Amino acid sequence: MHYIGTRDESISATASQAILKGICSDGGLFVPNEIPKIDKPLQELVEMDYQGLAYEILKLYLNDFTEEELKYCIVNAYDTKFDTKKIVPLVKKADALFLELFHGKTLAFKDMALSILPYFMKIAAKKNGIEKEIVILTATSGDTGKAALEGFADVEGTKIIVFFPEDGVSPVQKLQMTTQEGKNTCVVGIKGNFDDAQSAVKSIFTDKDLAKKLEEKGYLFSSANSINIGRLVPQIVYYFYAYAQAVQQGEIGIGDKLNFTVPTGNFGDILAGYYAKCMGLPVNHFVCASNDNKVLYDFFETGVYNKNRPFYVTVSPSMDILISSNLERFLCQIAGQQKTKQWMQALQTKGSYDTEKIKNAEISGEYATEKETFDAIKKVYDQTGYVIDTHTAVAYASYEKYKNKTGDTTAMVIVSTASPYKFTKDVMIALDKKNEKEDAFALMKELEKISGVSIPESIRGIETRKVLHNTICEKDNIKDFVTKYLLG
Repeated sequence: MHYIGTRDESISATASQAILKGICSDGGLFVPNEIPKIDKPLQELVEMDYQGLAYEILKLYLNDFTEEELKYCIVNAYDTKFDTKKIVPLVKKADALFLELFHGKTLAFKDMALSILPYFMKIAAKKNGIEKEIVILTATSGDTGKAALEGFADVEGTKIIVFFPEDGVSPVQKLQMTTQEGKNTCVVGIKGNFDDAQSAVKSIFTDKDLAKKLEEKGYLFSSANSINIGRLVPQIVYYFYAYAQAVQQGEIGIGDKLNFTVPTGNFGDILAGYYAKCMGLPVNHFVCASNDNKVLYDFFETGVYNKNRPFYVTVSPSMDILISSNLERFLCQIAGQQKTKQWMQALQTKGSYDTEKIKNAEISGEYATEKETFDAIKKVYDQTGYVIDTHTAVAYASYEKYKNKTGDTTAMVIVSTASPYKFTKDVMIALDKKNEKEDAFALMKELEKISGVSIPESIRGIETRKVLHNTICEKDNIKDFVTKYLLG
């Protein structure tokens, strides 16, 4: 096992090198030269806890890490920072199974990978003799930023700089980032959207002159976005864990197939599921769920990827993305490096590319409008008393469309990516329109009453915490900001 580039297979790295670099020198992403097959029987995997399962999956991808190193990472990442022993519970509500990925400190699925990435980084740096200070440079649509800040705050030998769209995240998401403590943390709001931040960060990674100047100052760039393979690989684990719980709960038998609906912006979460299927997990179908920024839905419908379209700020902001970076890895998997390179060049120059409708029956797209998102929140609550967030609601509404179109009766897992408390105001408006006039933080207490779920400690009283980061940056000045921040 080694890692190669999505645009050039002659680019090669070990797992630890790929984690440290974050992105290939030509702007491509690292992918495994082959997706490994799971080497344990399903029956054995089904009986494991989350930590044990994580080891069995990660050892296949991080093969230059020793057993001791991997287990050190896993034990420290998946511990009492999660508010449930299961780490990722699977719960049945209405006619679907909800995989709750929000039981970590930042209340979103990004915790599943960003709890372990700092440990990967430290070991990878030591393994490769890196003594430079690692600068984690990250763009976020709302959740990655806080989870990365939480993971890397005050980690020796690192700095972390996070860029987020100033007007494109929820009030809770914004305060989670701007109140972040840690001497090595820097949080910057940009006047632009996530794609602006992500494009700027990617261009910084491939700026050889800047890299040389930073190297002279003792700095090395890396990423906490899902462009980093160290972010993507840990996400494979919870697809296997969802399957294990579905079997344990009697929803399916060993060997039966599951479906997954995944709310998707940057395509990393659903790609992890696709990798799990390639490894041997019995999956029938993936539904790629989009909001009004439905660039992925249109891609799976037509084979044309076109970012030249209006950008909408929606109630599911973590999915407000028009350039889905991880789709590049999927394209490489099914079409190879040469075509992928051509398509990525076309995306950069024209803003679109045409794959001539690559046939892939394993993934289809659906999307939900804002009204359909709100309706899904209310429907699930009215039927079951279970409150879902706006992103999970996009997935549930998309699942219903898929089911109505196809009649597919395979058991469906809705990948629930965030706690409703991160998006309290919109969730409460969905349940009762009169809440439009109420304060977002006051509504948390109402949400606590109706859901029966306590306000998580990590955000209780967050509105009273001191804002420590208030820098605003024009979207075209991101590279200048980074250069000045690091080099003075």
